[in-house]
Amino acid sequence: MKLDLITLFPEMCEAVLGESIIGRAQKSGAIDVECHQLRDFAYDKHRRVDDTVYGGGMGMLMKCEPIALCYESICKKRGAKPHFVYMSPQGKTLTQKRLRELSELDNICVLAGHYEGVDQRVIDSLIDEEISIGDYVLTGGELPALVFIDALSRMAPGVLSNNECFTEESHWGGLLEYPQYTKPQVWRGLEVPPVLYSGDHQKVDRWRYEHSLINTAIKRPDMLAKKELSDSDKAILNEFLDNVPLTS
Repeated sequence: MKLDLITLFPEMCEAVLGESIIGRAQKSGAIDVECHQLRDFAYDKHRRVDDTVYGGGMGMLMKCEPIALCYESICKKRGAKPHFVYMSPQGKTLTQKRLRELSELDNICVLAGHYEGVDQRVIDSLIDEEISIGDYVLTGGELPALVFIDALSRMAPGVLSNNECFTEESHWGGLLEYPQYTKPQVWRGLEVPPVLYSGDHQKVDRWRYEHSLINTAIKRPDMLAKKELSDSDKAILNEFLDNVPLTS
């Protein structure tokens, strides 16, 4: 997987992406991530990438040409046109489902916006998809871009040790993950559920699935409402609700 990030702060992004799992994945060649300084494609002596907004109003807007030149340079270097994503609070909210779909692509370019955003003509002519990480506004697009790249990269082959590292996690199958425990077996009077150290893997799998259902019902009933539940799923939830009523 090849990922390019267009940003005004490449050093900031490289510092984050160069650490931990994503950093090791780059060193091993499992992913190829490159950050591009947008100002390198500005065409005036001050390297300006923004200007005032037509019609008036507060703030500055990122200009078309530097973004276009940077993206075209990336296309030339990669030998293909990457799927171009703009991190924007106006985009569709990022989901695990969309990440799974995008993980099938070989080349993705991400634009981190700043100021009041980017000229609409860039969005209309170059951007393939606008993506948001939530219904709030940040001072720049770097943090959303880093979230997106991290979440996407970990699904690339060779980044994690096993596919179960992400297929067993929250959101993958429409449920939140089950509760997890580590040593000691008893901590301050609180014991790990005995089934988890019983050695019966079938019972452990069943317990985990049941508690994924229950966890989702408690914390994210909106997710559960979208999932097709089997009769046995409904029975598990009904039994739970009979014993521990949900509170708002």
